[in-house]
Amino acid sequence: AFIVQGAVASKMGAFTFNGIRAFIAAAVLGLTALVSDGIKKTKGIEYKTTDKKGLLLGGLLCGIALFAASNVQQYGMYGTTEAGGSVLTEGDSAFITALYIILVPIGSLFLRKKPTPNIWIAVVLALVGLFFICNVTGGRGFSVYHVELFACAVGFTFHILLIDHFVKGQDGIKLSCLQFFVMGVLSTVCALIFDEISFAAIGECIWQLLYVGIFSCGVAYTLQMIAQKGTNASVVSILLSLESVFALLCELVIGLISGYVKPHTPLQLVGCGLMVLAIIFAQVNFFDLFKNKNKQNE
Repeated sequence: AFIVQGAVASKMGAFTFNGIRAFIAAAVLGLTALVSDGIKKTKGIEYKTTDKKGLLLGGLLCGIALFAASNVQQYGMYGTTEAGGSVLTEGDSAFITALYIILVPIGSLFLRKKPTPNIWIAVVLALVGLFFICNVTGGRGFSVYHVELFACAVGFTFHILLIDHFVKGQDGIKLSCLQFFVMGVLSTVCALIFDEISFAAIGECIWQLLYVGIFSCGVAYTLQMIAQKGTNASVVSILLSLESVFALLCELVIGLISGYVKPHTPLQLVGCGLMVLAIIFAQVNFFDLFKNKNKQNE
């Protein structure tokens, strides 16, 4: 999805892009929820939402956060294009966007959910690993696009924390469907006001739009929402940052298939190793293990 966003950034407005992909996702998820409820009803399984107000409020707030983060990110991605002055490299934009890794545990502190020491170690390892993987070069100096992408990281921080609050006891598919419907409405209204909508450009990018609508939004974001029922927000932020690792691996695989392997620095491979270590530290509280071992020895 990150590659697609960069590819279409100069072809259509951010609001147009995000409005279309959000409505595609909402349609797919709405159909999925109807089919799921139908199957449950046939099998005699209770499928009604017990907290409709929580579902509606969660969908509204998550949708607003995702609308803000996604559109600001798309404007920031414009800085990676020639039309935007190429003041940002793709590595810069990926790294700045992923700063939610440190912002989520900080936000958790204000919500009285103190992250354990192993989480902070994992955050540091992940940040260093991402810095190496993204091969940050600084582009052509500081610009407004840097600010926009940092604002995007803040938006995704709120989105992760809101999901963490509302997803408990809710149907993840329905909650995700509502958030994309809200995002689609807000983006479309802004597109009509601020964008020059080109149906020719939409037709040219239809396959990219279907991909990000169905797979990036409909599948990936919904899996994130469902998965957040069983873990904490800080761990989720670190796991989500693995997109940089997978992007690097995809480059290698595509390079081997096409016959052109893009050169990668040893530091990028070290970064992948650090990311793996970060995930281990996020999942395993070594401090508690050592304490329990010491108690057993005593």
